[in-house]
Amino acid sequence: MGLFKQNPFGHYLFLKKWLIRILGALTHRRFRGFNELQIDGSEIIKDLPDTNVLFISNHQTYFADVVAMFHVFNASLSGRNDSIKNVGYLWRPKLNIYFVAAKETMKAGLLPKILAYAGSISIERTWRAEGKDVNRQVKMSDISNIRKALDDGWVITFPQGTTTPFKPIRKGTAHIIKQYKPIVVPIVIDGFRRSFDKKGIRVKKKNILQTIEIKKPLEIDYENETIQDIVEKIEFAIEQHPSFLKVIPQDELIAQEELNKKRQW
Repeated sequence: MGLFKQNPFGHYLFLKKWLIRILGALTHRRFRGFNELQIDGSEIIKDLPDTNVLFISNHQTYFADVVAMFHVFNASLSGRNDSIKNVGYLWRPKLNIYFVAAKETMKAGLLPKILAYAGSISIERTWRAEGKDVNRQVKMSDISNIRKALDDGWVITFPQGTTTPFKPIRKGTAHIIKQYKPIVVPIVIDGFRRSFDKKGIRVKKKNILQTIEIKKPLEIDYENETIQDIVEKIEFAIEQHPSFLKVIPQDELIAQEELNKKRQW
């Protein structure tokens, strides 16, 4: 790799590689030490093509979810099935993994800015800004950047756009799927909200079982399925459809109770 080689967003790959190595080494014990990460289905990762793959997931913290996925993806690519044992898998990390995040979140402090360089596609949320509800147009440059990232590699997105459980799926994700026709891989996570603070930086509680389930790619008829059809498929795939409230995980139940208390106040 050339010292000055860049990705499509102008980030130097040599620097990005070292950021991933360092951040990976610093965070490894959060998922295999302080807490234990149980992984299921990671054998799917190594069979995926190198580009145009979209991972969709429920969301529990700003950063810990994504960091855990970086660990799992790279471990799987280096031959470790359902395990992140031995952090040596980060010596040669996959450099074309990106994640979609709110621009205001990625500008809030030094660590988010470092994480942004490691792989974020920062977008302006159309429904929420600075803690207030807003209603603004989608920026075409944001959509263009997601397309650019898919053309270059893999993209992780959280289609609910919030860490609050069972919120509606944003239709923008369905539009991206229908327009760019990526392979769509669902991921379901649990335990992160109990382990970490909301940002996913501070360890809130130790000895918590965290789980990541990687499911088989969705079967999507890109030409004939409607946006609403795709939205509903996403809801079921990441287990955020209202019907899942009947079998709600303990982690999500806690979050819902906290939200209800705030509303009562």
